[in-house]
Amino acid sequence: MKQLIIHGDPGIRNGAIVRYEGDEGDSEVVCFGINRNGEYHGPDRVQLWCTVGSEDEYEDYEKRNFTPHFLDVDRVDADDVEVVRAKSDLAV
Repeated sequence: MKQLIIHGDPGIRNGAIVRYEGDEGDSEVVCFGINRNGEYHGPDRVQLWCTVGSEDEYEDYEKRNFTPHFLDVDRVDADDVEVVRAKSDLAV
């Protein structure tokens, strides 16, 4: 599990599956939670702070079985993110 900071908005919601090239090579991850920052005050474009991981890690995310401050962080531009699935089946 890690934090993914996306500079810009690729149009994703909770449950999205995205592919990006990070420090460890090409990664395909599920977005468990997304915080949208900079909409009213802040940088010139929005930033999405996503908690991402593999599908196997979702139970740990639900039970908060991790320490958010100690997750590894990847940063990418919205143009460099390939959206495989924009949202989960249950998202509105």
